[in-house]
Amino acid sequence: MADLILHHYQNSPFSEKVRLMFGFKKLAWKSVFIPPVMPKPNVTALTGGYRRTPVLQVGADIYCDTALIADVLERIAPSPSLYPAPVAGLARTLAQWADATLFWTVIAYVFQPVAIPYLLGPLTAEQVKAFGADRAAMRGNAARMSVQEATGNLRVYLRRLDDMLADGKPYLLGEATSIADFSVYHCMWFLQLAQPLAGILDEFPRVKEWIGRMAEFGHCQSEKMSAEQALETARNSTPAEASDFPCIDTHGVALGERVSIMPTDYALDPVEGELVISADNEFAVRREDPKGGSVVVHFPRLGFQMKKI
Repeated sequence: MADLILHHYQNSPFSEKVRLMFGFKKLAWKSVFIPPVMPKPNVTALTGGYRRTPVLQVGADIYCDTALIADVLERIAPSPSLYPAPVAGLARTLAQWADATLFWTVIAYVFQPVAIPYLLGPLTAEQVKAFGADRAAMRGNAARMSVQEATGNLRVYLRRLDDMLADGKPYLLGEATSIADFSVYHCMWFLQLAQPLAGILDEFPRVKEWIGRMAEFGHCQSEKMSAEQALETARNSTPAEASDFPCIDTHGVALGERVSIMPTDYALDPVEGELVISADNEFAVRREDPKGGSVVVHFPRLGFQMKKI
């Protein structure tokens, strides 16, 4: 099996979600650190412009969005499963809520002046300004939640999560860990980073115990890799066979045509290429780059939009 290469940065909450899934599935991986703000020339050479973090590279296949990355890890290592059969649909639905609604509630709550040094590290005033400008560009015209609303909403959500863990249940949906646990966890992990504000968790002891239980999975074994080595790996690799995915056409676009794919909510940076996968849960395009070579960039259907060029 080709190396699992994660392009990430230390304080990225969605990266922590993937790092913990590596630990859960006991998968060794390569670590490529990327800048938290644009420009990111080396990772852009692989993705074609997709700017969210993290990105998983397997040879010359580039996987965007943690929902799809979770599916890829499940294919590589089916056991233990992220989608236990009795609760698979519910787990995916709860994970989708956590990655969107819960995540943005936590973001609105933690990005208060008292907590920013804990979230961003020892940055200069200029670097903090650059981070703010980068995230403003990502969000665009998306609605922003006030701290007051975020605080009230977060308490409601934490109470519901605490209730889900009642009667000694070790995980949110019962005895087995699922993708829902990892999607909620990365939000709680980021909340804990904001140390002056993390006291809100003290009101919900079952959630705090569950956070500790999840953290015990760890990150498995990782080894540092340079961005140049990752690019060389892509250039020297051949993308996986795309014909394994039955084509489901909902756009009137045939395989082989040029399309652009981008998120539907924020960070609306289109990635252009030749459509090679249009499956029930996934899009993928083939693209060429002088630094990355011939790569295939994969996206989940949910949360992304495709347009013919």
